[in-house]
Amino acid sequence: MNRKTLVLTAAAVSLTPALAACGSATGGGAGGGAIVVGTTDRFEAADYAPAPLDPAYAYDAGAWNILRQTLQTLMHVPRGGGQPVPEAASDCRFTDQGSESYRCTLRPGLKFASGDPLTAKDVKFSIDRVLAIKDENGPVGLLSTLDTVETKGEDQIVFHLKGPDATFPYKLSTPATAIVNSKDYDAEKLRAGFEVDGSGPYTMKPEVKDNKLVRAVFTKNENYRGDLKVQNDKVELRSFDDSAAMGKALEDGDIQMMSRTLSPGQIQQLSDNPKKGVKLVPMPGLEIRYLAFNTEAAPVKDKAVRQAIAAVVDRGELINKAYGKAALPLYSLVPSSVANHVNSFYNKYGEGKHDTAAALLREAGIKTPVKLTLNYTTDHYGDGTAVEFETLKSQLNDTKLFDVTVKGTEWAKYRPAQKRGEYAAYGLGWFPDFQDADNFIGPFLEKDNFLGTSYANSTVRGKLIPESRRAGNRADAADAFGKIQDIVAEDVPVLPLWQAKQYVAARDGITGVEWSVNSISDLQLWELGRGVSS
Repeated sequence: MNRKTLVLTAAAVSLTPALAACGSATGGGAGGGAIVVGTTDRFEAADYAPAPLDPAYAYDAGAWNILRQTLQTLMHVPRGGGQPVPEAASDCRFTDQGSESYRCTLRPGLKFASGDPLTAKDVKFSIDRVLAIKDENGPVGLLSTLDTVETKGEDQIVFHLKGPDATFPYKLSTPATAIVNSKDYDAEKLRAGFEVDGSGPYTMKPEVKDNKLVRAVFTKNENYRGDLKVQNDKVELRSFDDSAAMGKALEDGDIQMMSRTLSPGQIQQLSDNPKKGVKLVPMPGLEIRYLAFNTEAAPVKDKAVRQAIAAVVDRGELINKAYGKAALPLYSLVPSSVANHVNSFYNKYGEGKHDTAAALLREAGIKTPVKLTLNYTTDHYGDGTAVEFETLKSQLNDTKLFDVTVKGTEWAKYRPAQKRGEYAAYGLGWFPDFQDADNFIGPFLEKDNFLGTSYANSTVRGKLIPESRRAGNRADAADAFGKIQDIVAEDVPVLPLWQAKQYVAARDGITGVEWSVNSISDLQLWELGRGVSS
């Protein structure tokens, strides 16, 4: 996902013994009122993000988590994961052997929250709108294989694809294809601000302060007709400046659950010293963190420099110093828990191999030490990022092969500068749009990739990615994905560093916590309820 991010604060935050006296919630929605969930996601309407909750623009985890509560998609991934199943649709399937034509039939009686009927024309309008607006920050790249959308009557939609794409059902489960009403959304312009109107399980009332969404109140949509089972009448999502403030709110009983994101210190403390009345719930996670390179910029233009960096990095040390239990080493763009993963970087470089790095630079005739600045954002991924980049700097400089400095920049300036190609080496994170190796490959390596880099491998783009998408049985794509991952390890346009583990913390009396966040970090507030939690 273009700007899907994890706000991960490295400072150890104390969860004091006050938690032991909390038990059932006493504030922020006690007595059957709204269940209050905390998040460190931030939502801002600004010049660089004028329409943060418009599905034609929104492409970050926080915004998508709001859209998933309020807008419907034709498909959704069931609570236990696996293949997408119909949501607003009653049936969806490929109608040809080549996976180039996909037909969906809508459920009967669909309505927007306003009471307006929802028909096939609304589906076509919504998806055509994303393609027409084609915002450079938005999710339009997910629809790169879509040619045209056709309606048949009031309830059938046919998607004609440019070529085989067995992952298309997954794409119909993302907010990039969310269904909106043409009465509320212009066909060619973004909807500025924080209003969201749709047919999802909830309606949403935003509370805005200084152009920032500080809380979103979700109320059960009585007109909702879909596959989701809503376990509550009202949920409030409250945004905090950091995990410390969110942790205090949990202590004080102002919130009943901490979602994205607990700090490594909080995770360690609740894991080692469980508090009465609070449960720490681990969940599978697929967010990845990586270094990316502008392969046209000195000094990383030479592949040997990028390869040498890959050989030096010690992921285990980096994780121990910056993230603790919150991360795992990653040796491919594809996480280890996703099918068709290969440890390509470890297979090629090992870990912390100074001699290998020296040989690579020497054989390429590269003068050492190589001067390089590693760039990171100071306010988008949390305090842990600074520790991470200081660790990377130390690892590289200790070899005497590099002379590295690090530079932090606030996100509002960082992302535009990165897209302009001003950084030779920079850190970013990625949350997948869906759980398939394709979504960890295509966005980085296809034409018009979200990094905006000029790196191109004709074998990957012209042969291997199309080949992988022809495989209806995703296991049949293993050979193509394996070759792609090996090519990435050889060329190093990006250097995978780690993948995240997810945790939430909740107070007793809240049920469904274990289903409230799925493996791709989608918040599923409809799963939460009140009762006797295990």
